[in-house]
Amino acid sequence: MRCALARHRDDLAKLFDHRTAERVKHARLVAKGIEALRVATVAIPSITDDIARWLPPRAVHALHARGITTLAELTLRIPRRKQWWTAIPKLGQASAKQIEAFFAAHPALTDRARALIKSTGSPIVVPWENVRLPHEIDGSCGVFRAPRESCALDANNDYDAVQTWLSLHESPSTQRAYRKEAERLILWAIVERGRALSSLTTEDAIAYRAFLRRPTPRDRWVGPTRARTSAQWRPFTGDLAPRSVAYSLMVLGAMYRWLIEQRYVLANPFSGVKVKGTERAALDASHAFTEGEWQLLRTIADGLEWSYGWKPAAAQRLRFVLDFGYATGLRASELVKVTLRDIRTDAQGDHWVELVGKGQKAGKVALPPLARRALERYLVERGLPVSPERWTPGIALIAGLNESDRQGLSTVRLWAIMKRFFETTATLIEAEKPAFAVKLRLAGPHWMRHTHATHALTRGAQLTSVRDNLRHASITTTSTYLHSDEVERARQFRDAFKAA
Repeated sequence: MRCALARHRDDLAKLFDHRTAERVKHARLVAKGIEALRVATVAIPSITDDIARWLPPRAVHALHARGITTLAELTLRIPRRKQWWTAIPKLGQASAKQIEAFFAAHPALTDRARALIKSTGSPIVVPWENVRLPHEIDGSCGVFRAPRESCALDANNDYDAVQTWLSLHESPSTQRAYRKEAERLILWAIVERGRALSSLTTEDAIAYRAFLRRPTPRDRWVGPTRARTSAQWRPFTGDLAPRSVAYSLMVLGAMYRWLIEQRYVLANPFSGVKVKGTERAALDASHAFTEGEWQLLRTIADGLEWSYGWKPAAAQRLRFVLDFGYATGLRASELVKVTLRDIRTDAQGDHWVELVGKGQKAGKVALPPLARRALERYLVERGLPVSPERWTPGIALIAGLNESDRQGLSTVRLWAIMKRFFETTATLIEAEKPAFAVKLRLAGPHWMRHTHATHALTRGAQLTSVRDNLRHASITTTSTYLHSDEVERARQFRDAFKAA
């Protein structure tokens, strides 16, 4: 019977478990069973196997209650320390010893399940380009893979299929955003579910939605922004807001729909998975600085190298980013792409920035005097000519600090620069202006775009002009920056209900 169980022949195990009298009755079947076992090979456990195939029922019951269903989850989620079983209710030492003996007999399981993990005290998830997956969970044998002969892709596994999907999008920012969502799902599927992307079920998708709201365990998934080459890199910097969760599921749903169209997979596990709490305006106009707040920011920026320890070149660059971004309303992704080639003067002598913006739409943005003065000053500080006739067209408007670096910055680097400035300012003013300090710690480069729109409308710019400069598809979007009606409404009710 033990031989039958080792070969996962439960039918034969029941046959051999008969009483002696019954064995005589079934002698012919027993003989055939023995012969079948003689040629059968011992089953080798796979990390994707359900623990119920290999472990005693009592242990399985306790582990299932903890949410551990596969051998991969068991090896990844149970720390290798003394008395680890005490964290699993109703498991007990006896069952724990049986589990340890099982893994000791099959050491390859641990090696394969931890191929994704660098063990440095606590398990750490690594970027997917550093992952070397065993074939059981790379998607080459995914549960929901479509027949190979009908697939339109040459991809042999999920990683290759996703890379092909990403290559469809020529915009680097779109590729980066979509890669982040796909990478998070693949890593979660492997580490937390022990499954390939092409083996995920709708139940997995629902569990992933909950995971996005609060990624756990925190030390494995959450950490400060770091380079992908850093040991401190994590897929998340914190919990996701409902709109961010909805965006993630939208991207993943689109990815699966494309994989279905290419006949790579048969089903979309994210179909119908919804997120509550996403009903809000497309833009949050409160993410803007008031006139007074903006003046305070500029005053502090003027003294960065003298009073706050910034390098002169870094302070000069920061002031240019503030003034140019505020005066033009460009998106952060557009600011880092603009070169001197994009600055144009028309027949009327008006100045413009011509660019390809969001959605690969061509447009042009007015270049007012504040932006032109900021650019001229920054060019002088960089040792570059001010006259357009002498410009080198390919030079980026926002430069790296190295003299030889004329290629500009990445969007991520621009965010880091702005966050450093906002944090510096928040630290300086939090004793006197705690609410503004909190606001600054939430701010990013896009706040300059919101501030640009709000101040332009307040100072009398027409709604249609602001819409065109921001390149909004609908004037309804731009109108979210109008606050004059709210100001007047507040004044009227303040006058109507004065305190005694």
